Amino acid sequence: MTKTERASHVLQRLAELYPDPPVPLDHSDPFTLLIAVLLSAQCTDVRVNQITPRLFGELGRTPQALAAQPVAKIEAIVKPCGLGPQKAKAIQKLSQILIDEHGGQVPCDLDALERLPGVGHKTAQVVMAQSFGVPSFPVDTHIHRLAQRWKLTDGKNVTQTERDLKRLFPETAWNKLHLQIIFYGREFCSARGCDGTACEICTTLFPERKRALKTKKA
Repeated sequence: MTKTERASHVLQRLAELYPDPPVPLDHSDPFTLLIAVLLSAQCTDVRVNQITPRLFGELGRTPQALAAQPVAKIEAIVKPCGLGPQKAKAIQKLSQILIDEHGGQVPCDLDALERLPGVGHKTAQVVMAQSFGVPSFPVDTHIHRLAQRWKLTDGKNVTQTERDLKRLFPETAWNKLHLQIIFYGREFCSARGCDGTACEICTTLFPERKRALKTKKA
């Protein structure tokens, strides 16, 4: 198969497997999603979904509420997500910035989101895609790894992977597709569950592949 043919097969098969993929992080609005994605850095979505109900339930679920909280109080709750001090400071500070600069609302603007403390390119893109419906292709470790296994990119870094995937797939598919790849990676093509030679998509795309494929870390 050519790269274009592989991309077409991936798009079709993932649509069959995950026709309506949910956002894995529990949230109720752009702000709670922003906080949840921030907390998910180096942490599982399962753990984040265990922590956010307490965070929002005890301290509040708005920028106004969290900006008024001492950093130590936020940290005491988010500590199980890892990087507690940094994440707590970022949550308190970005909440205040949203009040001061954006009327207490999460801006629908990629550059403005990326300027917020603790919010990187991937986090900003998730919010743009899932809260505002703006075509985006956030690349996490699952997507970076699978894109290499499927030879849709040579995977030097997530920036290149994002650029390559955006060229291969139609913009209208980006928001759903990035979730579909994540779900497939977790269920069938995980780091331990497949080495490029075991799962359905890998074996369909590369039936002659016999050796494990080493992937480059993000």
